[in-house]
Amino acid sequence: MIRHILSLLCNVLLMGSLWLGTLSPVLAETVSEPSALMQQVDTLFEQAFIATNHADFATAEQLWTQVIDRFPENAAAWSNRGNSRVSQHKLEAAIADFDQAIKLAPNAPDPYLNRGTALEGLGRWEAAIADYNQVLQLDPQDAAAFNNRGNAEAGLGQWQQAIADFQQAIALAPDFAFAQANYALALYQDGQLEESLRLIRNLVRKYPKFADMRAALTAVLWTQGQVGEAESQWVSVVGLDQRYKDIRWVAEVRRWPPAMVASLDKFLKLK
Repeated sequence: MIRHILSLLCNVLLMGSLWLGTLSPVLAETVSEPSALMQQVDTLFEQAFIATNHADFATAEQLWTQVIDRFPENAAAWSNRGNSRVSQHKLEAAIADFDQAIKLAPNAPDPYLNRGTALEGLGRWEAAIADYNQVLQLDPQDAAAFNNRGNAEAGLGQWQQAIADFQQAIALAPDFAFAQANYALALYQDGQLEESLRLIRNLVRKYPKFADMRAALTAVLWTQGQVGEAESQWVSVVGLDQRYKDIRWVAEVRRWPPAMVASLDKFLKLK
């Protein structure tokens, strides 16, 4: 199962993982009191996931804190609270939560993956890559780790390594749309313009509401002089996600490659 709270996805495109909303084995082992207490904590888990699904991350954080107060040895609760904090851009606090989750469950891959996402948000690319390497040591088939490592390598300007990791993520999870999107964007940065455009068009065709790729298609078409089609795509983008009107968000949060950012910036300035 592919896990992006999108370092931020499109969410900012969060890619962090959410553990199952039931009592984990770690939690179950710590409960010696009546089943009523287990039910109470299980309810907190469920409420926290509901809050997360409604993007109410502040409430989710409070609910995970209640679980932690009752069962501080539960690694899942620490990791999930870290996810809720990443979603609020409380990155340092999130990293502290992931550190604790890793201390409690050093062989669980998810806290490393989640901490890597937070480290990316701080621009600590090499530290993020180290966490993704650890995930892949624990689970060599983790598509999210390959995708995220590609993102961190892109942050370092290591485009060939990033392309290879995005390809591996896609090979492991062919329907991983954001890995495909990241691959297409990296190809554009690498000068493989025709292949990039082909992949972007395919993604827009397959996922008509994929604002990220419609925005990328807008940028590429505009640079090719296909003004009418570019403007038509842009109408759809604005209707789906207005954040793409903010070039700073595109560059610093979504973290498009510089070449694609420049293309979209030209469209936004000349439109």
